[in-house]
Amino acid sequence: MTNPSSLHSASFDQHMIERYDIPGPRYTSYPTAPMFHAGFGEEHWRAAVNASNRRVPARALSLYVHIPFCASPCFYCGCARIITRDHSRADTYLDHLEKEITLTATHLDSGRRVEQLHLDGGTPNFLDIRQMRRLLQMLDARFGLSHAEEREFGIEIDARYADAEYVRQLAALGFNRLSLGIQDFDADVQSAVNRIQSFEQTRAAIEAARQAGFRSISVDLIYGLPLQTPARFARTLEQVIALAPDRIAAYGYAHLPERFRAQRQMRALDIPDAAARLELLALTVERLTASGYLYIGLDHFAHPQDELVRALDERSLQRNFQGYSTHAECDLIGLGMTAVSRIGDCFSQNAKTLSDYYAAINAGRLPLERGLVLSDDDIIRADAIQQLMCHGELAIVDFQARHAIDFPAYFAATVQRLHTLAQDGLVELDAEHIRVKPRGRFLLRIIAMCFDAHLASNPLAQVKYSRAV
Repeated sequence: MTNPSSLHSASFDQHMIERYDIPGPRYTSYPTAPMFHAGFGEEHWRAAVNASNRRVPARALSLYVHIPFCASPCFYCGCARIITRDHSRADTYLDHLEKEITLTATHLDSGRRVEQLHLDGGTPNFLDIRQMRRLLQMLDARFGLSHAEEREFGIEIDARYADAEYVRQLAALGFNRLSLGIQDFDADVQSAVNRIQSFEQTRAAIEAARQAGFRSISVDLIYGLPLQTPARFARTLEQVIALAPDRIAAYGYAHLPERFRAQRQMRALDIPDAAARLELLALTVERLTASGYLYIGLDHFAHPQDELVRALDERSLQRNFQGYSTHAECDLIGLGMTAVSRIGDCFSQNAKTLSDYYAAINAGRLPLERGLVLSDDDIIRADAIQQLMCHGELAIVDFQARHAIDFPAYFAATVQRLHTLAQDGLVELDAEHIRVKPRGRFLLRIIAMCFDAHLASNPLAQVKYSRAV
């Protein structure tokens, strides 16, 4: 088994990263979301739930609630959101969400505990405290929310619309993890992406969260935005480090204006090219690691005492649609427009438009739009990808026994591709293990692609993915 300390070792080899910086999936699921299809229906979902209910011991639940509303558009954003300042629309949304919660909970054994809750969007704090309290009461009435100390109830907020009293009220409702979007503190960059958020606003929200007893605070940054330069982003990194969040996610901006209309509002000439993006990433890695943050994987960094680091060391880290997280042995129940669920061996996704979501709920149906039942091959490959992306290692003997396969024969083509990566020092292969080496830690997506059987039938040219770094 890999020594935990070696999992924190990552070597930023810019030449190698440039060589492999091609588009590819982020592997928040396998198979990835483009493989979901409309042939998946409610009968498939019910079958998966029934099978999961019969598991012994019963699996705990992780709830994800999508709140789609935002008061203003951030031009870089690729999330499913609805721009409005009419807060009464949130009440209508909650009316429909309550019906979905009831429809969903009816099929789940009442004894299954909710260990994890996450609200994202959109802007979850578009809901005022009255609306937020109503949502928590709805969830508690149907699912029974845990009050245990180890529960993880997280929410993403926009610090521009959350004063100290609002943050304190969130803590009183039971939230103990807070995530804030920053992206960049530079005024010119903020103007270019239509997100004006001061350092003082952000600091006030973080200080209020600490005083209210939030267990973990994380912030999001984006490198590759218009007008970013190393000097400007270095100042942002200094300010972020001064805030001392427990976790930092530094995402590479994915410019896909053909998919996301808001991105067309930004000047393409202002967007850093591939070389400049890598320079910004190298700067980020250097500054964060020098300040004591440990590299978790892909775009995640964490303080040494954070739960993500413990999960990495204890091999309980998981990767799902929220990125890297804890509580791996849970069924994920997605609620709201566009939300994704993972129950047993199936994925499902709700309707992507508000009108379709409302229409399904009003007809008394679950708002499922598409999904996928995993094949035996999908399950095997998903396990391999999860092992490498979360633990940095795949123990071949244990893996063979778990899936009753002959690994070298089953993964002959994959092993051949991995040998090429091994020659470049990204992975280490022997008869018993596949290990990610320090210079491969920033190229986990490339390593995972070696196991992806769906890329052959759905090549990268047909699906628009962001760049691997």
